[in-house]
Amino acid sequence: MAKWGKCDFKQLERLNKNMEKLMGADLDRFCRQAAQDLAGRLLNKVVKRTPVVYGTLRDAWAVMPVGHRGTHYTVVVLNNLQYASYVEYGHRQQPGRFIPGYWESDRFVYDPDAEGGMVLKKNWVKGRYMLTISTQELEQQAPKILEKKLYLFLKGCFDA
Repeated sequence: MAKWGKCDFKQLERLNKNMEKLMGADLDRFCRQAAQDLAGRLLNKVVKRTPVVYGTLRDAWAVMPVGHRGTHYTVVVLNNLQYASYVEYGHRQQPGRFIPGYWESDRFVYDPDAEGGMVLKKNWVKGRYMLTISTQELEQQAPKILEKKLYLFLKGCFDA
C-alpha cells in the first residue's frame, strides 16, 4: 500500500478552539459598547459646536440608551429644548417687527415691559447645523473607529 504522508492538525485544532471562543464571545455587548462610544463622540462634537449665550442649549444635549432591533443598533442624540430646531436649521422672522427689550453689552435682552427695543431687519436667520455637521463628520470617521475596535475584539478572542 502507498503511504500518504503525515499531516499536522495542531494549527487547525487551535483555529477551531479560537473559533469556539469567538462564538462564545458576547457580540451583543461589543456592539452596544461600540454604539455607545460613537454616540459619546457625536455628543462631544455637537456640544462643542453649539453656540452659547446662557449655556442652556448646550447643557440640554443628551444620549438615549442603545436600542437593538434585528441586526441594527441605534442610539439617539437629542436636544429637547423647544428652540433647538430653530438654532439647528434656522427660522423665519417678520422684518419690521418691534421686539421690546434692551442691550446688555453686545447681547439683546428681551423684556416685554421695556420702553426701548429693536426692529427685526432680516426675514431669515441662518441655522448653525451643529448636529448635522457633527453627524456627517462622525459618519466619515466611524469606519476607522469601528475597525480598530473590531481588531482589538478579535485579537482578544484569537490571542488569548
